[in-house]
Amino acid sequence: MKTLERVRIVTDKTANRRKKSIYDIKINGLDGSPISLSAYKGKKLLFVNVASECGFTKQYKDLQKLSDSYSDKLVVIGSPCNQFGRQEPGNASAIQTFCERNFGVTFILTEKIDVKGSNQHPLYSWLTSKELNGKKSSGVKWNFQKYLVDEKGNLIDYYYSLTKPMSSKITKQL
Repeated sequence: MKTLERVRIVTDKTANRRKKSIYDIKINGLDGSPISLSAYKGKKLLFVNVASECGFTKQYKDLQKLSDSYSDKLVVIGSPCNQFGRQEPGNASAIQTFCERNFGVTFILTEKIDVKGSNQHPLYSWLTSKELNGKKSSGVKWNFQKYLVDEKGNLIDYYYSLTKPMSSKITKQL
């Protein structure tokens, strides 16, 4: 095989992977029902890996405030994850009850997923891989790391746990 052909094949494979849209990713809600991310085209999406027993758990309150304040142009989606300090040990029912009772959470919560490692959910593969999102690569460092996606499904940026949901770093993008 000629070098030029080999380069074209590799380039085509990379381009095909990049074309994967966030809207094609399948994920279920905390209740097990499918969530269609494509239903939110035209709105920004903020994805957050959440945990009920974390020092950042208080951010649920501001995530709800952000969701309420920008509901016309933003959808907040929390993904429970037990990978950091085993701080989300509960089952779906316990997580839902905790979030509603303690923080009045009404924004979308997904099924419990892995956000890193060999069982990383495809959503977080897309969010953390430049090869898939076309923007930048990252690693999820801890609970309550945030990823902002624009109205057309393009990654805008990510924010570490210390960045509060109502921070101007996020709200200026809305």
